Formats: sequence, C-alpha cells, structure tokens
Amino acid sequence: MEIDRKNNFRVSEWAPESGTFDSGNTDSEGTETSILGIRSSELHNKFLNAVLNSYAKHKQCGILLQLLQQRYRSPELESQLEEPWLRAYKDNKFLPVDVLLYHRERHTSALTVVDRDHISLILQECHDCTYMGHMSEDRTKERVANTAWWPKWEKGLSEYINTCERCQKANRKHGMMYGLLQQIEEPKHPWETINMDWVTGLVPGGKENYNACVIIVDRFSKSMRCLTCHKEDTAMDTALLF
Repeated sequence: MEIDRKNNFRVSEWAPESGTFDSGNTDSEGTETSILGIRSSELHNKFLNAVLNSYAKHKQCGILLQLLQQRYRSPELESQLEEPWLRAYKDNKFLPVDVLLYHRERHTSALTVVDRDHISLILQECHDCTYMGHMSEDRTKERVANTAWWPKWEKGLSEYINTCERCQKANRKHGMMYGLLQQIEEPKHPWETINMDWVTGLVPGGKENYNACVIIVDRFSKSMRCLTCHKEDTAMDTALLF
C-alpha cells in the first residue's frame, strides 16, 4: 500500500470549520472529488478504505463516531472515552466526513489514523521519501500536522526522527564544539585538591535533624572526612562546614 506522492502532505489544509460543508462533488464520473479543500487523488482510495476499516477495530474511534452521529451528548458513551480522545472531543476537535474522522486544529484538519502500519506510512512519506529529503524535526512536524493525527503524535514523530539511520549518519551537529578534556594537576600538598560527594535521603537524626552527609576526600593523602549536613544546604552552608 502506497500513498500518492503528489502533494500528499497537504491532506487537509484549510479545512472548513462548519460540519455542513459539502464534502464532495460526484456529479460527473471520473472527476476528482474535493474533500476538505483538497483532492481525493492525493491519497489513494485504497489507503482511505484501509483507514476506515481500522476504525472498526479501534474502540475509541467507534465510540467517537457514535457520539458525533448523535444530536445530543451521551454521558454514558463519553465516560468510555480515554485521554486525549475525551479532551479533543469536548473541545470539538473531531469532524466526521464520509465516515472518516478528521482532527481540527485552527485552520487545519488532519485525517485521524490509529493503525500502526498507517502511522509508519505517514511518517515515511513525510520524512523518508526522496522529495522530502529527511528534513528537520520542525519541518517534518509541520507536514505531519497537515496530514494526519493520532494520540501523542509529536512524541512518536520525535522518536522516529531521532532513530532515523540516515539522519544519524548524514546530519552534522550544530552549535559550538565541545572543549578538550583537561587533566587535573596532581596535588603537591595535603588538602590542596579535594573531591566531594553527597549522600542524601537519609533518615533525619541528631539535634539538628540532619538528613544528608557530605564526603570529602583529599586527593593527596586519600584521607576522608564525613560531615553531617542538610540536603537543602546552600554552597555557603557547605563552605562553613570546613
């Protein structure tokens, strides 16, 4: 199954805000049908049918379609919705068009997909294919936002790009170069250079209810001192322990 590679990333840009919008024009056979301001030829009917079939296997989509087809709200059905489906439904984010679910966000309405294979296909088309050129996360996010929606899609997109093998090999790092490691000079006198470490989460004890201790090791003699303190102590409080 493949998505038509011609402008497929503009699946639902400039979708109408009104549910009464005429979603199609089928007066003449063989002509392209307009769906939400785009042309259905941009996505193969086979893919759309597969998305529709996936709704039947998805509990949340089934509940949503029932709620959207009713004229009055149903608290019983709403109680079966999980987040983020429930929040999006209450915010009137979902729009049914030809039994397909679209998720509205400002001036954009994106096709709702729930099947993992469909999600992977969308990510590949919006990031991996030749004419997309493995773009940055921000630009890929913009294309996906205009194409499809699924729960936690931004997190999934970020993980997908961060694990993209070609991006890891080809993309150069930006920003300042890391500094070179500097070797610490060997101390010549006791307590000239020290190492410090804190142990926290202890059971409070003593008159001051100490709940932590700082361990100080002299790098010259390897002597160690353990001083009781509080986890909330500042740098000045720690300095006064000596």
